[in-house]
Amino acid sequence: MSNLFDEFDTVSAAQWKQKIQVDLKGADYNQTLITATQEGIDIKPFYHSETYGNTLPIATQTTAWKITQRMRVTNANEANNNIKDILARGAESLVLVIANETISIAKTLANVATQNIPIHVEMEFLSLKYCTEVIAFAKAHSANITIGVDVIGNLASTGNWFENLAKDHEALEKIVQLETFSSTLTIHVDTYQNAGATMVQQLAYALSHANEYLNHFGSKITNKITFNVTVGGHYFFEIAKLKALRHLWSILAKEYNVNQDCIIIASPSKRNKTLYDYNVNMLRTTTECMSAVLGGADFVYNLPYDALYHHENEFGDRIARNQLRILKDESYFDKTNNPTEGAYYIESITQQLAEKALTLFKDIEANGGFIKQLKAETIFRKIKESAAKEQALFDEGKEILLGTNKHPNPEDRMKHDLELEPFATSEVKKVVIIPIKLRRLATKLEKERLKHE
Repeated sequence: MSNLFDEFDTVSAAQWKQKIQVDLKGADYNQTLITATQEGIDIKPFYHSETYGNTLPIATQTTAWKITQRMRVTNANEANNNIKDILARGAESLVLVIANETISIAKTLANVATQNIPIHVEMEFLSLKYCTEVIAFAKAHSANITIGVDVIGNLASTGNWFENLAKDHEALEKIVQLETFSSTLTIHVDTYQNAGATMVQQLAYALSHANEYLNHFGSKITNKITFNVTVGGHYFFEIAKLKALRHLWSILAKEYNVNQDCIIIASPSKRNKTLYDYNVNMLRTTTECMSAVLGGADFVYNLPYDALYHHENEFGDRIARNQLRILKDESYFDKTNNPTEGAYYIESITQQLAEKALTLFKDIEANGGFIKQLKAETIFRKIKESAAKEQALFDEGKEILLGTNKHPNPEDRMKHDLELEPFATSEVKKVVIIPIKLRRLATKLEKERLKHE
């Protein structure tokens, strides 16, 4: 039986380009149809097998992703009630951020089916004792719990170690050697994305950040490493970013002979979220969660549409969770593994992101490594420069946020609906380095609008 496509002549890349140039009627091909990006990757009008090499060996498990709920735990009993409720309403996994050492993990997870629910525990403090308690609970209840510790990430985001360099590394050394089920180290790539780093920078910093741990611990790292990643609004590029991250990690891990698999926890970015016309945030987070799933994230938690200005609330959390349920139950985003494989456009972006990130990673290592560049505030300056370039595009209307710098509703009023401070505030405290903080694109514009309400 003949193939339907055998009846058609093949069309070369040169023929496609020639046809496009004819249709342009004299307009310049490069200026009209080639789009430049901040990543230094030009988007072409078409991609052809002739101009694309072998695909990267990246096997994503899109059928295995879990609908996840992130919860900051400040009270064990309240958290326990909330956990039972959100699991009953469709969450399949949890990310618990423990606020202080007095919070009992046993009370927080009392009567929760922890054998079947993957739970990732992170702490806003560094404590060998608390990690030991979590592991003891996990063993006693055959619980599917991982622990995420990131002392370098804490330095980057707060400007300080938990205590100091020596004590943090002493504690981490003991924590890494604890018996765990899957993971003890987390790389907070989300810090860099939310501050305005390009995707190439995010990937290179993730790799260099992880390399600091590998340099120190080497083969003592016996479990998978977790990467916390935020996803922005550039749909196909974000898919490629996650694919490139998994590929780059496998290259680095192989050099140290450690586990080449990684756990990716993904969520939407805050950088492009807005106060005004806030319902558009739901559209943004939907496409960002789609990118996370198609890019191969293992766990995806959503950002509530009102997270910038409201305290955690049942309605916002429910809507955010249901967006993910729709992707899985009605859009069937869990039915095909690696659905982007073979898409020349995505594969091309993935390849270029990986190559550029690897070049930047090598440059960081050649200049003393990630911690040295954090302390020298080189990383801070580079991210600030990238954020400023994107901010300029937003201010000029070339980077569009619908309802904010494009088609804003002048009747919107937000001043009396703010439960949280939506803008980054400068805390006066002693720091080791300048912290890498969230920079939202809409901040300046929103401050002006609030001032004149």
